[in-house]
Amino acid sequence: MKVYNTLSEALTDLDKRGYTHDFNLTEDCIECKADHQKISPEKFEIVEFYRFEGMTSTDDESVVYVIETQDGLKGTLVDAYGVYSDSLSPKMIDKLKFAQG
Repeated sequence: MKVYNTLSEALTDLDKRGYTHDFNLTEDCIECKADHQKISPEKFEIVEFYRFEGMTSTDDESVVYVIETQDGLKGTLVDAYGVYSDSLSPKMIDKLKFAQG
């Protein structure tokens, strides 16, 4: 895995590497609004992830998940670290936690 100093640096490089789709979390899947697709946890893999801490507060943390779907979409999902667990299904929580080891 590469090392990035900032979230914007990571997103710029990942875009250049072909991870051009922007995914969003929903309760039980990820969503690609550009393609109007909802992708269940068993139909995508998290191939890399990167954590970033805010400059002023450790409460300001985020994580970038680098995702590839079974049907060939490649993109990123940016989320506040640890915030997702209250609103996601157990399958989605397991998928995201597994990626972080």
